[in-house]
Amino acid sequence: MKAIIPTGGRGTRMQPVTFSSNKHFIPIANKPLIFYPIETIAETGIKEIGITYNPETYEQVKSLLGDGSQWGLTFTYVLQEKPIGLANIVEVCEEFLHGDPFVFHLGDNIFADGIVEQVDYFRKNKPNGLVTMIHHKDNTRMGVPYFDDRGRLVKYVEKPANPPHDFAIPGLYFADSNFFKAFKGKDRIQPSARGEYEIPAPFQWLIDHDYKVEVVEYKGKWLDPGKFDDWIKANQYMLDTRLVGNAEGLPDTGSVFENRVQVGENCSIVNSQVRGPVVIGDNVVIKNSYIGPYTSIRDETVVEDSHVENSVLMDGVKILNVDQPIDCSLIGSQTVVTKGNRPTSTVKLFVGNKCQIEL
Repeated sequence: MKAIIPTGGRGTRMQPVTFSSNKHFIPIANKPLIFYPIETIAETGIKEIGITYNPETYEQVKSLLGDGSQWGLTFTYVLQEKPIGLANIVEVCEEFLHGDPFVFHLGDNIFADGIVEQVDYFRKNKPNGLVTMIHHKDNTRMGVPYFDDRGRLVKYVEKPANPPHDFAIPGLYFADSNFFKAFKGKDRIQPSARGEYEIPAPFQWLIDHDYKVEVVEYKGKWLDPGKFDDWIKANQYMLDTRLVGNAEGLPDTGSVFENRVQVGENCSIVNSQVRGPVVIGDNVVIKNSYIGPYTSIRDETVVEDSHVENSVLMDGVKILNVDQPIDCSLIGSQTVVTKGNRPTSTVKLFVGNKCQIEL
């Protein structure tokens, strides 16, 4: 069994950060988003992953992820020439899969409690297709499974106006080689009205051609950080549930550490209060500042005479002498935020890379 994880997509809901950064590389709890699905797959015992990419992203993706060996995996990079849908991502991986069954895990979804149970179900029961489902109060913006009176899956509808229940299908799919029959022959699937091969289409094709397609509920925590607010919430959740503190052994520099605080290498934290959960990367400087709960600070960042909480700071950010608290913000790499001449209250920022902001 193999896995597919995509790294493409335009990330329009995360602009302006995604104008210069691939959405999958933006950090959550100081770890690039794409690392979470990779680690989730590694936990299942699967060893081979097809990483799909767009023509302009190969060097960036390969530079960050390498050959997979740091996770004990083997990566094969597969080009998706045009962004024409999730089903097409799987289609272009047919040669890589070489007839093996597979799991397709979206690169911007986090299944925080792992997917071992779902992989084991697929391996044991061997359906031709398997989709997962979750309870979701806003399932009109997602794929929704429809069942007959005996509880069998009969339809898989994308973004229905009036779904019959609150189940929705997140970004985790399984299938065997019969999946690719949906792209061939006279009755092959067709692009949707927006010109894309939607992921429900091949599963519906399998159902309509009497293949065995099943649904299994995912009862763990699912995160979909596709929008700014969801990103901040995902960062909060991962810090709250996964962070292990290590600040107890740091030398005394006049700083106070509360709750769980994780500090990287070669950091200087002087005369500051850091209240966890907080994760701090390598080569970070914090002076005369307050770092509040649910804050992630990436490498090479400097915070001086400022107050930051509930925020994500990417690599090389500088926040200098800002009087008002910065709260609930995502600040792109190498952005500089400094004090201006106009007093305000708290600040909420969502800015891309290499900006210069005076407050």
